[in-house]
Order: sequence, then structure tokens, then C-alpha cells
Amino acid sequence: MDHDKMKTISRKMNIYMGVAMSLTLSLVGSISSGHFTIKGYIISFIISTVISIMIGFVIPISEICAGVCRNHDIERHSLKGRLIESLISDVVYTPLLTLLMVVFNIAMVVKNSGGNAQIPFLPMFLHSLLICFPVGYVLIFIMQPVLLKYVFKKEGIDIGRPGDRD
Repeated sequence: MDHDKMKTISRKMNIYMGVAMSLTLSLVGSISSGHFTIKGYIISFIISTVISIMIGFVIPISEICAGVCRNHDIERHSLKGRLIESLISDVVYTPLLTLLMVVFNIAMVVKNSGGNAQIPFLPMFLHSLLICFPVGYVLIFIMQPVLLKYVFKKEGIDIGRPGDRD
């Protein structure tokens, strides 16, 4: 597969995964904070999506995953490969997104309370991370192959068997 086609696929996967993950994790984060509002969720989703897509354009997750799999003689897209690739993606994205979203949510609560709310950052961050990390992992594990298959099909590429794609 040529380099330009791979870049196109990578960009589309970045955008689709960013939107899918942000949609779900913003909802989980907003609900678990105990301060869910539709407006807060939408703002959180937009911010999370933008940050996710920016991270994806800066950090070459697919290349990192390919390198780790290659260095440990693991077939990419096999069950073991997917488990490892999901973990790598989750470690890169979830802590940073959780941190930024907790800061945003605390700022919103403080603003909405007229500055009267005193929310301790560390307990809220750790609570959110403990929820979002496993949720993010499962979502990545499930969504990545589904979206990859969709993107390949849209690009007119027959992906064949999972082990055929490297």
C-alpha cells in the first residue's frame, strides 16, 4: 500500500477514533462527576474531540504500536496484538484527556457556583481516571477494528484476513 494511502487511512482513523472515544468518554466523565448537564457534556465532547485529534496528529500511535508488536514478535491485529495496541492507545490518550477534562469540569463547577465550590482536584482526577481508563481500553479494543475495517472499505482496500495487514 502506498504512503499517501496509509496517511489518508491514518488521518481518518485518528478523526473517527477521536470522535467515538470523545463521545463516550465525555459522557462517562460528565455522569461520573455528579454534575452532568447537556451543555457541559456538549462542551466537554467538543474539547475532548479537538484534543484527541490533535494528539493523534502529533503522536504516531499506529507506528508506535507497529514497532512494539514488531519488537516483541507479536502479529498486529491478532488478539494479543489488539490487546497491546489498545493498551498503548489508552495509556497515551486517557490520562491526558482525563486530566484536561477534570480541569475543565472543575472550572465549570467553580464558575457556575460563583466561585464558592471547592472541589479537590486529585480525588476527582483519580476517580475519573479509574473509571475512564478501563472504559477507554474496552472502547479502543472494540472500536478500533470496526473503524479500521470501515475506513479500509471506504478507501477501496480489501483487508483480507487480520494477519495480512502490516
